[in-house]
Amino acid sequence: MNYLAHIYLSGDDDPLLKIGNFIADSVKGKAFKKYPQAIQNGIKLHREIDTFTDSHPIVFESKHRLFKKYRHYSSVIVDVLYDHFLAKNWQDYHPTRLNVYIEDFYLLLKYNFESLPKRVQNFYPYMVSDNWLLSYAEIDGIEKILTQMNHRVKGKTQLQESVKELKEFYPEFESEFTAFFSELEEFVKLKKKELLVN
Repeated sequence: MNYLAHIYLSGDDDPLLKIGNFIADSVKGKAFKKYPQAIQNGIKLHREIDTFTDSHPIVFESKHRLFKKYRHYSSVIVDVLYDHFLAKNWQDYHPTRLNVYIEDFYLLLKYNFESLPKRVQNFYPYMVSDNWLLSYAEIDGIEKILTQMNHRVKGKTQLQESVKELKEFYPEFESEFTAFFSELEEFVKLKKKELLVN
């Protein structure tokens, strides 16, 4: 899952859990232990979500559709595509309008800026100015995000070309997301309870 899904799956009860889930990719190994417990829990939750997602048979179907052309980058693409379907169908998942929810999250990061890893501090201004999270809701936005991600794969593939497959197999990807995400939400509920106990 990509940024929006991780933020959403954190729930609204603990802002620091949400921050931890968001920054987790920028916190390697045991470095998470330097953070407050709630942020640690968010990082742990993020890692549990990634493990569950990477091994799920429905997600495999989505990745398999892209694998011949994009190889192991298909998992990166599917993460972004799934965020698109979450954003597009946001009203089915959360009572707050997506644009309001996102603005609140940007403010949360601003008020906790010193707690963010340096990498997140560096991309935060661009994330806000280009409104990455809201852009997920439109196919054009997804294409732009994937284009920006190309530097991460160092020109080995053109991630934004996968928008062709998104358009061609749109109902299939959306159906897979919907089925998978309901299972993921149940998984996260259990994991959050475990984290609160430990």
